[in-house]
Order: sequence, then C-alpha cells, then structure tokens
Amino acid sequence: MSDEVYQIIMKRRTIRKFKQEKIPYHLLEKFVNAGRVAPSAANLQPLRYIITNKEELLPKLFSLIKFAGYIDWNPSREEMPRAYIVIISEGEDENTRYDVGLAAENIILTALEEGVGSCCIRAFEEDKVRKLLNIPHNYTVQMIIAMGYPAEDPVYEELKDKNDSIKYWKDSNGVLHVPKRQLEDIIYKDKYK
Repeated sequence: MSDEVYQIIMKRRTIRKFKQEKIPYHLLEKFVNAGRVAPSAANLQPLRYIITNKEELLPKLFSLIKFAGYIDWNPSREEMPRAYIVIISEGEDENTRYDVGLAAENIILTALEEGVGSCCIRAFEEDKVRKLLNIPHNYTVQMIIAMGYPAEDPVYEELKDKNDSIKYWKDSNGVLHVPKRQLEDIIYKDKYK
C-alpha cells in the first residue's frame, strides 16, 4: 500500500514567494476540477471559481491582499503570485465554509503534485476584489488561493513544548519556520483526557 497522498500532505507548506513563471491554464483548470469534486454538504455545490492569471490583473489583485499576518510581511512585486483561484458562493449557509475548506484542500494538494505552491488567503479587500473581478453582489468572496512555482522553501518544526508559540517566523536568512503541535499533544484515544 502506497503512502503518496500522506507524503504530499506532509510536504505541503504555504508558499508566499513565487518564481515569475507562468502556470499553464490547463493546470489551473485541473486544480479547479479537483476542487469541484470535493465533498459538499447535502451535495448543494454552492461554490464557483474564478481563475485569474491575466498579466494586467495580477498586480491589481496582489495589491488588495495581505499575505502573512504574524510577521506583517507581503512578497515583493517580483515575488508575487502568477495566478489566483478565487472561490465564491451564491449566498451562504452554515455549511458553505466547510465546502470551501474541502475544495481548497483538493486544489492545493493537486497543485503541489504539479510543483505549484499556494497560499490560502482570507485577508483581502472584498469590495475592491468584487469590483475588479466583476463579481455580482449576491455572491460572497470566500477565499483567494494565490498560486505559483515556489521561490522559497518554508520548513515546519515540531513544537518542543505544548505551551510554545505557534506563530510562524523568519530566521536571519529569510527562511520561514512554521511550528506545528506534536501529535501526542492533540490526539486522545477513546475519550478526551
């Protein structure tokens, strides 16, 4: 039995610095197709996807996004994403956010398999994004997934103590470190203890 899916999940890190290399449109379409078939509550499938990779739109959308809250940092224009997948929904019920998460995970894992990095973003100027992408007012902008070939290699590290900070940080060489809780600190057998 292969553990390829597990290995790609363990490899996945959020990427915020990208090479300025175009992603073929057929790959972006493939990523959305993976999102499209994700589980959906009551199979309502409320999500729609906008693929944005037009050269004149990329810097405009880039200017409306905040990338890394803990370290108050954004990539430079020379490191900006080469495409975005914007997830929108008509209306919103209590299950829509779960649908968004499931679809986004399918998208980012499929992208990683193709060597494309991603960053799921919820910090953006929604009204300006809506206007820029001509999104009708009866749709909610749920998430923006920034995409491109990685120009960085973030590392994850196990928290040494469960009380240590989970905030990611950059070292003196500019490498992003992402602390993760240890398995034994978050798992319980049979009952919460």
